[in-house]
This record gives sequence, structure tokens and C-alpha cells, in this order.
Amino acid sequence: MKKKKKITILIITVVLFLWILWGNRTVELNNITISSKDLPSVFSGYKIAQISDLHNAQFGNENAMLIRLLKEASPDIIVITGDIVDSTHTDMDTAITFVHNIVEIAPCYYITGNHEAWLGSDYNELENALIDAGVIVLHDEAVTLEEEGQTIQMIGIDDPDFSYIAADKIISTKLENTNITQEFTIMLSHRPELFDSYVENEIDLVLSGHAHGGQVRIPLIGGLIAPDQGLFPEYDAGVYSKGNTTMVVSRGIGNSVIPIRINNRPEIVLIELQSE
Repeated sequence: MKKKKKITILIITVVLFLWILWGNRTVELNNITISSKDLPSVFSGYKIAQISDLHNAQFGNENAMLIRLLKEASPDIIVITGDIVDSTHTDMDTAITFVHNIVEIAPCYYITGNHEAWLGSDYNELENALIDAGVIVLHDEAVTLEEEGQTIQMIGIDDPDFSYIAADKIISTKLENTNITQEFTIMLSHRPELFDSYVENEIDLVLSGHAHGGQVRIPLIGGLIAPDQGLFPEYDAGVYSKGNTTMVVSRGIGNSVIPIRINNRPEIVLIELQSE
């Protein structure tokens, strides 16, 4: 009986190990549909692929797995919502090789995360390489996306760690200097914990990351811990809505301080816009 129990425990342990290994070595594509009455009709079906928190991760040679998923998704644009590198063991070559590949798939927009801020003066090297690769880097600024003569606006916000302003006040301060229109507005902002600020500024759609899905995901509860949110974070992954604002939080792709994910596969998010 004791032998049978030991064998059962061994089998369960091996299965759990293989499951965790699989969950850290594969990436999934998550499809999310966002509908809005304010979205111009020509943007119905417009697809945005979101990459967040790469942290130097590699899935296959030159991130072949990520490239394959992006090609299959066939997005209209690709957005990178921060932490493409990790400041504690920076590997710029991985990041630059990756963006050289994805700019061939669709126009690519990028904002900074806290790890870019922590690079200090080395960040300039990273940004110059991204621009040389053809990536559009957004620093607290807006660009116009156009389809068949109709437009929407996309704003890219630098991570708060680039500033001395308190994080909970920074969004309004930054937006005061941005030419926001009355069009449907998408904001790229690394920090999901600032959701109330996005709501106060009536941003239609926010694409964020930073939380790493809570690192360990507990069934029926959610993420265990996230940067700047602590234990059982409120905004760890998925879609959140309040007032006129919807926020999509990516679980991201790589890891930083905690090197392993549990029940929390890395993901690429594919957002499809729909006009109501």
C-alpha cells in the first residue's frame, strides 16, 4: 500500500513538473474583441497585436515561436507595451533581433516600461536601435491611425519611473501636453495599477502589461503577486471596464525577479476592434 502511494505521488509530481515546464516554454495567442459605439465603422475588424514584458525571453531560435504566432494573427499593427529588455541582465541583441523580424509583419509601435527607465543612459542605445529597425517610439505623444479617410488616435505614455512626478498623478500631467482629440483613443501605458487615472481622463482603450499575470495564477482567484500591486493584484490579466474606459492587461511573455510562472502561460494578445 505504501509503495502504491509513493508511485502515485511520484506520477503526480512528474505530471505537475511537465505541466509547469510546458507552461513556461510555450506561448499562447489570446483573442479579445473590444466593441465601441465611438469607433469609426471602417475600423471594425482592425487587429492590434500586443507584446508586453519580453524581458529578453526567447522562444525558439530568434523567437521563432513568437514570430510564427504574429504572422498567423496577421495584425494591422503591433504594439510593444514596455519591458522589452530586463535591466538586471540586459540582452539588447535579443530585443533588436526580435523587432527587426516583427516590423516585417506590421507597423510596430513601442512605449517604455520600468526596466527601460532602470537602464539609465544605456536606454539611448536601445531606443536608437529600435528606431533604426523601423519601430515607432512614442514618448508621451499621440499619433493618428487612418483607414479609408477615417481616423482614431493612439497615445504612448512613458513609464512613470522616467519622471519625478508621483505615479498616481502622472497621467493627467502627461496628457495636458498631448493633443488629445475627441476621436476614439487608444493609450499604450505600461502600468495597469493606474487604471483609475485612465478612467478619469476618459481614455477609450488602454493596453497595459507589467503585472506578469500575477506570476502564479490560482484557480477562481487570479494572480498571486504583481509589481506595484503586491499580493492578489486587482489588475493582473484580462479585460477591465469602468465608465467609458476599457483596459486590456497582458500577462506578458518573459520573467524578471521571479524566474518561473505557474498556471500562467506567456501570451501575445490580439485585440480586434468592433464598431457597435
